[in-house]
Amino acid sequence: QVQLVESGGGLVQAGGSLILSCTASGSTFRINAAAWHRQAPGKQREAVAAISRGGTTNYAVSVKGRFTISRDGAKNTVYLQMNSLKPDDTAVYYCNADIVAKPGSYWGQGTQVAVSS
Repeated sequence: QVQLVESGGGLVQAGGSLILSCTASGSTFRINAAAWHRQAPGKQREAVAAISRGGTTNYAVSVKGRFTISRDGAKNTVYLQMNSLKPDDTAVYYCNADIVAKPGSYWGQGTQVAVSS
């Protein structure tokens, strides 16, 4: 069974940085396209950044220039580097990915990011 495991969340002051990681459990489950989403209290989940299998990236306007999504194929891991964090970035961040040769789309359990002012 495919599981996406996220790590790297935490509490940081405004202006600080964090890096989130997402990996698929089991060496046979290869991440294809992937994205990071976030959900703040009382708000809908929103897409933050996405990366294709070939490495093409897209970002939400609110994070463009501050966040960078990347992937390490050898480690089967997708990262979200978050710089210049703002209190508005406070949310639970979720990894979402397609897995090679597996139907459907998968979600991680979420990792909390809190940015203090």
